[in-house]
Amino acid sequence: MSSSDRSQAVGVRTYEVRTYGCQMNVHDSERLSGLLEDAGYVRAPEGSDGDADVVVFNTCAVRENADNKLYGNLGHLAPKKASRPGMQIAVGGCLAQKDRDTIVKRAPWVDVVFGTHNIGKLPVLLERARVQEEAQVEIAESLEEFPSTLPTRRESAYAAWVSISVGCNNTCTFCIVPALRGKEKDRRPGDILAEVEALVAEGVSEITLLGQNVNAYGSDIGDREAFSKLLRACGNIEGLERVRFTSPHPRDFTDDVIAAMAQTPNVMPQLHMPLQSGSDTVLKAMRRSYRQERYLGIIEKVRAAIPHAAITTDIIVGFPGETEEDFEQTLHVVREARFAQAFTFQYSKRPGTPAATMDGQIPKKVVQERYERLVALQEEISWEENKKQVGRTLELMVAEGEGRKDDATHRLSGRAPDNRLVHFTKPDQEVRPGDVVTVEITYAAPHHLLAEGPVLDVRRTRAGDAWEKRNAAEQAKPAGVLLGLPKVGVPEPLPVATSGCAID
Repeated sequence: MSSSDRSQAVGVRTYEVRTYGCQMNVHDSERLSGLLEDAGYVRAPEGSDGDADVVVFNTCAVRENADNKLYGNLGHLAPKKASRPGMQIAVGGCLAQKDRDTIVKRAPWVDVVFGTHNIGKLPVLLERARVQEEAQVEIAESLEEFPSTLPTRRESAYAAWVSISVGCNNTCTFCIVPALRGKEKDRRPGDILAEVEALVAEGVSEITLLGQNVNAYGSDIGDREAFSKLLRACGNIEGLERVRFTSPHPRDFTDDVIAAMAQTPNVMPQLHMPLQSGSDTVLKAMRRSYRQERYLGIIEKVRAAIPHAAITTDIIVGFPGETEEDFEQTLHVVREARFAQAFTFQYSKRPGTPAATMDGQIPKKVVQERYERLVALQEEISWEENKKQVGRTLELMVAEGEGRKDDATHRLSGRAPDNRLVHFTKPDQEVRPGDVVTVEITYAAPHHLLAEGPVLDVRRTRAGDAWEKRNAAEQAKPAGVLLGLPKVGVPEPLPVATSGCAID
């Protein structure tokens, strides 16, 4: 019996949300899930593969083949929908904002198309499509309400995203995000802090402040130091153990932010700051408002103020017009900055961006060769930087689902303050996601650390209590409700699969 058949037997409708792209989309999908559950839907089990009453695609438009991927998935669902009356398919996100009516023309079995500015309308649009028996396409041109006011089904019981702004005022030639998500709009500091305090009261102990260009926060409310003030204010919230943020832009990375990071104990020693290219010529063509010297100057200041900070970045290889000399400048910055990790991407055309029609498009073979050299260099540096962690004693926030081999190796996994992934020996006493353990690092690999000795200390936390309570509640759900166990864990600083919308 399918999940749809079982759900109808107990009078409920199931849903599945498929997310593509950046961390903004990940957080938007939490809201879409919250909206649907608030409207009476229940989540289909993990791995249902379209076997739900409502399937929602939250799309990304930053990749050249994003539309092909979407229509391929929609085509896969077409026969399922044809054989199951009442099933609905909805498409939202950046690609929906961009393509609008095209989606229904190419996939007429889609019931709802909605944009980035009106995700709160999804339940209403689904009901309208059901009653009127025709597709509903509704794309708002500007933000109708700040998304954080919407119901949210958080994927983690102990770690949460908190949006502080939406939109972006930059005009990077490779990025279509400003056209799809609009100009930057900031939330009021009091609203942000109220949300953080409410999350902490629920047991959350780590938050990640989220924005398309997070450290430009304040430009919309007329306060250039608003972001550093927000970081310091988070330091005064009792029970909030870890604060992170993503993604900042080098243009807006000011000394007051560095000081706030260094002087606020619960702001973690981690920084993800996109480089994109080390060449001043390419940066200019990208319309990036900084140059190599400025970027490396920021790195130097951060390291002086926070010696153990782990710095990660994004790099695009093969931007139109990039010469071998330009690429060598990128390698130079990588050697100088010594990133803990770099998310590296081969340039691909984003339809609708200025770079897509620029002269000097680089042949695929050349891009691939440069990409492989960059990855090899960064792997070497990542391993060397991780080896420096051996012998250190670290506090880890225990995670779930981040160690794929944990069951086989009898280990657990957690995140260090600098967000490095650490696999550690499972202690005799119970340890829950959200709890904190103290370990000594014994081995380093390029992408993770090991603590092979006994756990030195286990601290049970309110966050662990929150995970345990949520897990017990999910287990106690009646079988017919089909609300699958949530995937819990500290939100990733960046999805690995795409360069994503929130990368500035």
